[in-house]
Amino acid sequence: ELKMSGNDFGELVLVLGDYHIPHRASSVPEKFQRMLVPNKMQHILCTGNLVTKEQYDELRGLAPNVHVVRGGFDDDTTFPDHKIVQIGQFKIGLIHGHQIVPWGDAHSLAMVQRQLDVDILITGHTHRNEVNEYEGKWFINPGSITGAYSTLTTDVVPSFILLAIQGSKVVTYVYELHGDQVDVSKSEFSKA
Repeated sequence: ELKMSGNDFGELVLVLGDYHIPHRASSVPEKFQRMLVPNKMQHILCTGNLVTKEQYDELRGLAPNVHVVRGGFDDDTTFPDHKIVQIGQFKIGLIHGHQIVPWGDAHSLAMVQRQLDVDILITGHTHRNEVNEYEGKWFINPGSITGAYSTLTTDVVPSFILLAIQGSKVVTYVYELHGDQVDVSKSEFSKA
């Protein structure tokens, strides 16, 4: 379970995506499922490719504010292509990422970040988690929560990201599942 109470950590934001259930993965790893409990997080930002309505309903059971953008495999065409969400002092852009060419490219991501005029850009699609600072902005990719294979690689580490937003500071926690072991790495970013 995530040992955090909302007050100490400001706003808690769960960032995840690229489930690809049922086509490329059968479920979210049990270790992750146990950590993701209701009433801990205020927001969920999902990079898409949930594929089924069940996954979406599950997310809605976890947090009051759920934002989803559409991936290339989503049945639900009502999800938008991109979304901008204000959380605390941060303007956060959310886009699946298949629109960014080459995929995951820093310059192309920075272009989208400027177009959306956001402090943090969250993308998925590559199934590789990343937390990068580039030209004073932050770029986050939660990877695939199920470890679903991608067109780039079959060797995908299941991962998700938790953001704790306090005032002008964000702390990111990247959770990765290696075998039976959940590893967490932490980094911080402050608004200029």
